[in-house]
Amino acid sequence: MNFDIDTFGLNESQRDAVLWETGPVLVLAGPGSGKTRVLTCRIARLIAASPDARFRVLGVTFTNKAAGEMRQRIDAMLVQGRDRVTLTTFHSFAAEILRQHGSHSGLSPDFSILTEQADREEVLTDAIKAVVTDDSDFIPKAGQLLPTITRMLDECVPVNQAETSLADTPHATEIAAIYKAYRERLIGVNQLDFASLLAIAVDLLESKPAIAKQCRRVYTHVCVDECQDTNSAQFRLLVQLVTEAAPNLFVVADDDQVLYQWNGASPDRLRELRDRYDMPVIQLPENYRCPPIVIQLANSLIAHNTDRSADKKPLTAHKPGVGSEGLIAQSFADFSGELSWIAKTISEKTPDERKGCVILARRKKLLDDAVQALTAQSVPAYIAVRKNEFESAPYRLLHATLRLANAPTDKEQLRRMTKAFFDLEGIKIEVQDVIPLASVSQEGYLRAWLQLASQRTEVSPVSRDLLEATSKSLAERMDYWKFIAAAHQWFEQIKNQPSGSMSQAAFQDFEDEQEIWTSLRADISQHYDVSELSLHNFLQELDLRAKEKPAPANAVRCLTIASSKGMEFKHVYVIGLVEDELPGYYARKAGDSSDEMREERRNCFVAITRAEESLTLTFSARYFGYGKAPSRFLKEMGFKLS
Repeated sequence: MNFDIDTFGLNESQRDAVLWETGPVLVLAGPGSGKTRVLTCRIARLIAASPDARFRVLGVTFTNKAAGEMRQRIDAMLVQGRDRVTLTTFHSFAAEILRQHGSHSGLSPDFSILTEQADREEVLTDAIKAVVTDDSDFIPKAGQLLPTITRMLDECVPVNQAETSLADTPHATEIAAIYKAYRERLIGVNQLDFASLLAIAVDLLESKPAIAKQCRRVYTHVCVDECQDTNSAQFRLLVQLVTEAAPNLFVVADDDQVLYQWNGASPDRLRELRDRYDMPVIQLPENYRCPPIVIQLANSLIAHNTDRSADKKPLTAHKPGVGSEGLIAQSFADFSGELSWIAKTISEKTPDERKGCVILARRKKLLDDAVQALTAQSVPAYIAVRKNEFESAPYRLLHATLRLANAPTDKEQLRRMTKAFFDLEGIKIEVQDVIPLASVSQEGYLRAWLQLASQRTEVSPVSRDLLEATSKSLAERMDYWKFIAAAHQWFEQIKNQPSGSMSQAAFQDFEDEQEIWTSLRADISQHYDVSELSLHNFLQELDLRAKEKPAPANAVRCLTIASSKGMEFKHVYVIGLVEDELPGYYARKAGDSSDEMREERRNCFVAITRAEESLTLTFSARYFGYGKAPSRFLKEMGFKLS
């Protein structure tokens, strides 16, 4: 069978990438260059061109949203062989490895994932207490020490090298011991955070070569999106999946869009990757998104970064355009005037035009003020804020109950379930009553809680039905889909109780989170057959996904530059283009040749290349009472400032 891929709409470089045969290749893809199409066509071609083969293709990206979009495209391209493609994130793939092989590290497959800072700090507090004595001159707070522990996990620091890695850090011996205790406690309670999820998976692959070999036998082709953003743990996970002897590694990256140095990303990693695998390079410099004037600004700006690939080609504009068409640059006396002008400008657009508008800033503080200015002009606005947990009482109850069924002695989930039930039903079941009852019956906290709740005479009939359904579906048969259906039926019954009841306030944001839940379940079902999905697997995948509220259809998006990466908008407004904002204060203090300044320049590059039709750049003489100079990036883009 020959795979007749439609290459008519591809340019020569894109076609070269899609039709690449075997061996490693690095695709340097600039913004708006069609990289997602190239990557998905490449994966589809590998499968369709080998109908009788049994190898699988692993596609790795950074967000579940990106993985889902790629999956939809590939499903539309392939008639058969879809089951030979695994599209996932680094964290989800690490979780899969640990579900299958985590017993070598002391983990059970039903491990839970800590998504909240407070939960991680609680584990770290226990680790500190185990190491630091009361008479010590070093008694750290968990919140202060957690960033150091996270960095060590991100760098996959072995426990026996922890003290050496801390070098001249004060109290290195104690911190190394706390790091060891933290890792041991996570494994001891069968819990992982996002950082340890990767670190322990890497440890496992590096210490058990047979497991890594098995992964390589299954996934003979590995394709990676946005590879420039990998931190040390992600990079080490990747190299365990691809041998240097026979590397079928297809990497899409752009060293001009490295924005996560704070999280361990580095332009050096692409150079290391090229050297390790002796990778040929295909460049995709043609930009299909931006007006030519924006491409001109972007090229002028990024040329000031000295850490780029030596052979990097400048972007070229595919769209027609002349002069400064699509560009506005405006200065103001103060930030208030800047925002008032932007809000008025956007308010004069039609509702359909507003949907294509975005306001970008380096800091959320500027965006908060932008939302206020838009609201004053009666323009709906939205700031995306990542949420790792549900917040409405119904979904807090649902999530905590599922977690408690999976981990029967998890006191935190018992507490959360009890609190949510009180918010919804007004009946308080004391945690301190549940625990001793569970100890006597030796049947877990959920059964004990259900027993106590069922004994309360004030429980309403519809709520009593839920308790009975929970007992039958979860406590007895572990049929969690039946419980989920029963819980949703209960939500619908109680949300329409008379106004002023306790449940009304508890249902705040319920509709939004219902939409989120539906979306998350659909996303997980694209990757798994949910009828065969175990509860712990479902919960792990649920915890690996953000519970972010979708933007209202008619709202103007207000985003930090980092969160806008991978997106495009018809009309882009970049605000706060002054020193100490973009670039930020610490980059300015570090100096123009510093890594910090180069990353700030990449931030600006990413911001302006989101624009499809128009780009508006604004800056003011004063912000929050302080005088500010125009950003050096304006001059580097070619603006003449007085």
